[in-house]
Amino acid sequence: RPMAPRFPLFATAARGTESLLVAELEQLGAARIRQDRGGVRFHANWDEALNICLWTRIAMRVLVPLGEFQVVGGEGLYDAAAQIPWEDHLSETSTFAVDSSLKDSEHAHSGFVSLKIKDAIVDRLRQKLGSRPDVDTKNPQVRVVAHLAKQTLTLSLDFCGDALYRRGYRVRPTVAPLKETLAAAIIRASGYTGEQFFLDPMCGSGTLLIEAGMVAVNRAPGLNRDFAIERWPHAGAEAKEILNELRNQARQKVRKALRPLVGLDKEPEAIEAAVLNIAAAKLSDEIAVQVGDATEPLPVSIENSGILVTNPPYGDRLQAGGQKGMKTFYFKLGDNFRGLSGWKLFILSGNPAFESAFHARPVSRLDLWNGPIECQLLEYSL
Repeated sequence: RPMAPRFPLFATAARGTESLLVAELEQLGAARIRQDRGGVRFHANWDEALNICLWTRIAMRVLVPLGEFQVVGGEGLYDAAAQIPWEDHLSETSTFAVDSSLKDSEHAHSGFVSLKIKDAIVDRLRQKLGSRPDVDTKNPQVRVVAHLAKQTLTLSLDFCGDALYRRGYRVRPTVAPLKETLAAAIIRASGYTGEQFFLDPMCGSGTLLIEAGMVAVNRAPGLNRDFAIERWPHAGAEAKEILNELRNQARQKVRKALRPLVGLDKEPEAIEAAVLNIAAAKLSDEIAVQVGDATEPLPVSIENSGILVTNPPYGDRLQAGGQKGMKTFYFKLGDNFRGLSGWKLFILSGNPAFESAFHARPVSRLDLWNGPIECQLLEYSL
């Protein structure tokens, strides 16, 4: 195919992971990359954009911006949405849905915003095409994404459909698991390439291990899913063809893990969940998990230096008595991990008491948000 022109796109990301997404997009061949709050703006042509959807580990959604407007009231929303040439993106037989999110807006409900935009789309298409497409909130062919911050309305199309963190391997979650995309961002920050021994001594249901395992075997995270763009009325057939080619190329890049990945957890139920999730991710040959205590001697030999990445429990940060127990636990972890000379440690801490109790000085720190919880990814070099 001739080199298609590049167009602007926006990839959304968990707060704090934007700089890691910038580095990933550079590696995946995006152009004109600009970090923004909550995501990254970039340019790509069709092939590049589809390849990014297939391979990004950190982006949550990939959006095609259609326009930005200053709007007041319901009429403002309607008038703005009516200006966009929806006939270029929808046909009278296609289904669509509008997802809205609000920030400091005059409107109390995102449903009202979605409704006004939907009305504008339907009215414009009826006028241009003589009939209107249907709304399908469950599984639309085209998903319109509206974001209203104060009076600024941004309208985009969602390239991928289902959020990209839904990798399909989470068959048994435990309490408060890490989002897959956040786990992948942490793996990227650790510099893990699959060439090092990997250990998570508090692995919970296995998300960090699985995301590391996918890096180890060089598997594209989007390999076994479809994307909304394949169902778009005007571009779907071509997108499907390009994606099938990209999927075949991606399958040929899969390799065997070079070094073991090992996980421990004190709770047998967590290990049970991890075993099921790892199997669902088809990584049972690569990742070994067992019941074990992170404060006891670890099942690794010192010659085998590697990368330890973990997300220890934060404890109930409001309870004084609980905090004392957490500090003792963090202190024991610090004592135990000091035996890992030559290792790099990356610890996602969501408890301000962690650092002093762990009693070691981090080499670097990165502010991340695990959902609503402000955390720090602390790097230690032993």
